Amino acid sequence: MRLGVLDVGSNTVHLLVVDAHRGGHPTPMHSEKTVLRLAEQLNTRGELTKQGISSLVDAVEQAKVSAERWGCEDVMAFATSAVREASNTDGVLATVADSTGVELQVLTGEDEAKLTFLAARRWFGWSAGNLLVLDIGGGSLEVAMGIDERPDLAESLPFGAGRITRTRFSNDPPNRSEIIATTAWLDDALSGLAERIRDVGEPDRVVATSKTFRSLARLTGAAPSSAGPRVVRTLTDTGLRQLLSFITRMSSDDVAELEGVSGSRAHQLVGGALVAEATMRALSLERLEICPWALREGVILRRLDLSNGEDQTALATGRGRG
Repeated sequence: MRLGVLDVGSNTVHLLVVDAHRGGHPTPMHSEKTVLRLAEQLNTRGELTKQGISSLVDAVEQAKVSAERWGCEDVMAFATSAVREASNTDGVLATVADSTGVELQVLTGEDEAKLTFLAARRWFGWSAGNLLVLDIGGGSLEVAMGIDERPDLAESLPFGAGRITRTRFSNDPPNRSEIIATTAWLDDALSGLAERIRDVGEPDRVVATSKTFRSLARLTGAAPSSAGPRVVRTLTDTGLRQLLSFITRMSSDDVAELEGVSGSRAHQLVGGALVAEATMRALSLERLEICPWALREGVILRRLDLSNGEDQTALATGRGRG
């Protein structure tokens, strides 16, 4: 079965095409991204602007055409924090649906955490035990933990890399006072997270997913993507501290020149690194293992789980909005 998943995020619209079947390993066949930075296209009333909506419509239409060209039997289309938090979400969804025929489902932050957790659980398996999963997106930080495939704890916190950059920094690179103030603010905001995690037990394995953590791991010495997904990659607190002392003195243009950093995300890497460091500090973590699967793979796996004839309405294009 060839499936597509269309992820409308804070930075990009990302289409992933895979060949997969229930109980099997999804095999990536095609991936394409359009950089929109939707979270930066909200006006003073919190609405996604007309230009932002127009750009989104064009990107979704392009992805739809690509999915058809690649022979996708089904495309699961969803949006995360940028669309979710817009004050005109319903209008945005209606415009996209009317213009493209694609109906985006808006995932809640908790749904994001649960689906990302599912992907990590399937990747590492039951031997991972009580699994703690961290994911820094553009708009939010997802935290999930549990012993089964459905986490006992699933939270979405408003500490995404892009959000921190937009709301905490006025300079490029951020000046020292901005770094110090943001670090203290994050420490305070995350102070209760460890206790909430302890309420559901101690993790046996701690992993991190998605682009921010992958970039940070690469910049601290992890293997490049060309080495393949099964190479063990880690991020340590020591390596992260050393990296921060380096990139906080660099402009976003200079950061974009570093190997492993995409140009579309370079401007928010410092913000993401501060969130990662504060989270590791709050949870007394010295090391994270990078998981190559994240939200999109979780959406695909859930869809395959439902392919035995059960209700498949969630995340199916053209079958209702969230």
